[in-house]
Amino acid sequence: MSDKKAAYLPIGIGVGISIGVALGVATDNLALGIGLGVAIGAGLGVALSAKPKSKKGDGSDGGGPVIFDGGGSHHHGAKDSGSDGGSDGGGDGGGGGD
Repeated sequence: MSDKKAAYLPIGIGVGISIGVALGVATDNLALGIGLGVAIGAGLGVALSAKPKSKKGDGSDGGGPVIFDGGGSHHHGAKDSGSDGGSDGGGDGGGGGD
């Protein structure tokens, strides 16, 4: 087998089914446990077989698109400064006694 990442899908599904069966038996709902185990295992297998976006030293930063606006325009409403521009009002307004 030349494509080794294809082997992660059945491994993930097998692990997911085993965990699902254990949870299904513990909760007395085996059908739900198997169904959830297959779904979680398939997701786990795909996640394990995903190719990393970049390796160290290849020159790429692995980030998203770089947007350059020429330095002349400002975008209002952007959250670049770390502030959302709003306020939650602070406290809860105190409280009553009795």
